[in-house]
Amino acid sequence: MGPDRPRRVAVVGVALSDCGRVDHATPYALHAQAARRALADSGLDRSVIDGLASAGLGPLAPVEVADHLGLRPTWVDSTSVGGATWEVMAAHAADAIAAGHANAVLLVYGSTARADLKAGRRTAALSFGTHGPAQFETPYGHTLIAKYAMAARRHMHQYGTTLRQFAEVAVQTRANAAFNPHAMYRAPITVDEVLGGPVVADPFTRLQCCVRSDGGCAVLLAAEEYVADTDSSAVWVMGTGTALSHATLAEWDDFTVTPAAVSGPLAFRRAGVAPQDIDVAELYDAFTYMTLVTLEDLGFCAKGEGGVFVEKGRLTVGGALPVNTDGGGLSACHPGMRGLFLLVEAVRQLRGEAEEGRQVRRRDGTLPRLAIASGTGGWFCSSGTLILGRD
Repeated sequence: MGPDRPRRVAVVGVALSDCGRVDHATPYALHAQAARRALADSGLDRSVIDGLASAGLGPLAPVEVADHLGLRPTWVDSTSVGGATWEVMAAHAADAIAAGHANAVLLVYGSTARADLKAGRRTAALSFGTHGPAQFETPYGHTLIAKYAMAARRHMHQYGTTLRQFAEVAVQTRANAAFNPHAMYRAPITVDEVLGGPVVADPFTRLQCCVRSDGGCAVLLAAEEYVADTDSSAVWVMGTGTALSHATLAEWDDFTVTPAAVSGPLAFRRAGVAPQDIDVAELYDAFTYMTLVTLEDLGFCAKGEGGVFVEKGRLTVGGALPVNTDGGGLSACHPGMRGLFLLVEAVRQLRGEAEEGRQVRRRDGTLPRLAIASGTGGWFCSSGTLILGRD
């Protein structure tokens, strides 16, 4: 590292906690389990961790999590922007490490959303509440899923996107999940089965909506000088981008354009690469439409061409652009703010650690070199995008 150059930042450890159906654990226990596993994956000593990023647990999330983990960080982030939270916090952490404000930052998450609902400790989250700007939409019955459904219908109206094309996303994501022993649902499904299921919010049927699960994960970022002491090949943060859009649908300029249209180009420009260079993509997929429109906004196809792009198995592990190779939120797991899981899967793919049948290979048989992870928050209100690569 020269005196005039920021430090390079690598992902040095990733891990999942127990995921899926976890009836007898607390969110704190899942945080701790994921953190221990990520640290073990890195091979580093816990003493190197001087930064913590956490959100979604308790009124003082990073304070309570740090205390539970026995950490006393000198750099902290509790940014909360929905599903994009973790990509945004990873971008913040990478900047802090590059500038010398931290050496190693742990991002950690855990949720028992499914178990809590099953045990009656909570109810289903149909909306984000009635305070602030939301008070002007709530009287009209705008549930969370309805907002996504309306956006999907607009895309269909404006560009001719079809129900079968949305269903293709669910089918191909499930095909990827078939090779993931940790996915909640692995049995193959067909387009007709997807479309024939009960409607949750028109046009989404049940199989076009994410699963409800428990689970957690952790990602450890560190400065380049720590890489030599790690147990795994380095995966570098090449470029990041973040963006916010609207708070309510009334403030959304175009239902067919998400803030990934801003965060994506920023990340690509800062990484010095282009969409055609990407080998594997991990995208937030609470609903099938999210995958399709995010592919457009990141530049993998032109606006309005997402429906055609997702056809013919293009998103499967063996397809032209493998997407959500673990089965995504539609089939693998979705305990709440799923964005951190995208980073874990992207790193494992770049390292070549995915199970047989799920590991992406380039045309020449080599491991992928570049991955993109792009999280979405709210109802397309926020976006965070990271480009990851290996030497």
